[in-house]
Amino acid sequence: MAHLIAGMTTSLDGYTADPEGDFGMLYADLGTPAGEEYLAASQAETGAVLMGRRTYDGAPDPDSYADDYEYQVPIVVLTSHPPATPPRRNDRLWVTFCGDLREAVDTARELAGEKAVTVVGGADLNRQLIDAGLFDELRVDVVPVLLGGGLRAFDGVARGRLEVIGVERVGERTCLRFRPLRRD
Repeated sequence: MAHLIAGMTTSLDGYTADPEGDFGMLYADLGTPAGEEYLAASQAETGAVLMGRRTYDGAPDPDSYADDYEYQVPIVVLTSHPPATPPRRNDRLWVTFCGDLREAVDTARELAGEKAVTVVGGADLNRQLIDAGLFDELRVDVVPVLLGGGLRAFDGVARGRLEVIGVERVGERTCLRFRPLRRD
């Protein structure tokens, strides 16, 4: 079964976006050589992407996923309101909409095959995965930026214990990797 990697990028003060919903400061380093190498490694291990509807809607044109999206793999979107018209697809990338968390995870794992399912965007989706115990690994990238407010990464998440399985510095970001242990 495919390995499900939950996670997100946060500011040093624990926000995934500022009060206006902007998250650009958290990804400024991805255009650097270290950031490009980091993204390429993630792309190589990813067989399917799982995202929430707000992240999906963040694309200016949903048809652009087929041409421009950095992960050219199947995308599974968790939403109770799929669009009336599905976005354009190509031979590697198509979008599947699922209304149930477990169904979305199962679909993404099946589509990923032997590769990983990578959760892209969505603090709420990540919290749901953590609360339901449906992740195999949690990756948190901390960027040395203080946003001072906005969308918190882990507010309201269920208590649980994690084991540190990796710490890596990539450019300015510190990449933390955890495996779930048990619920308290």
